Amino acid sequence: MAKKSSVQQRILETASGLFYSQGFNSTGINQIIAQADIAIGSLYKHYKSKNDLLYSYLEMQDEAFFSNLDLYVKDSKDPREKLLKMIDYRIALQEDSNFSGCHFIKINAEMGRKDIRVNELAAHHKEKQRAFLYKIIEQIGKEPHQTAALASTIFLLLEGAVVSAAIQGNTKDLQALKEIIPQLI
Repeated sequence: MAKKSSVQQRILETASGLFYSQGFNSTGINQIIAQADIAIGSLYKHYKSKNDLLYSYLEMQDEAFFSNLDLYVKDSKDPREKLLKMIDYRIALQEDSNFSGCHFIKINAEMGRKDIRVNELAAHHKEKQRAFLYKIIEQIGKEPHQTAALASTIFLLLEGAVVSAAIQGNTKDLQALKEIIPQLI
């Protein structure tokens, strides 16, 4: 039984790397099969379609993003420090990926509104980030209307800085956001 899950994991990891680096539409099933070193039957045993594999990829990315974010900020007791650590986390993600951008922004831009499930997964991921920010800002002690406005503002600034990092190939805007945050809160 363990071998089956390792084949499934190998398929998912291979597809994930390809989807992120070259895009969903530019990744073929045969390429996934060859790079994962599996038979075509193995792929379809675990995933009904290429789109099913895509959904699993996005679900895996969402889970990894938040579990790693939780680990990254866990030692920060002060909410202001936690907020800055969240930005450090996004900086680290961009540097580690050679400024490849956000998995969800990339795939949503590629798929557009053609696949409602992709759009839902991307929107859900982004709303979880906004909620994460809201909880941190709420701990700072702002009024509820201020908390919501600040969470939305910081979320939008953060997302824009991630897009900028992918376009510019550096984290200057993410670093600038770290300098702006204390003024906002």
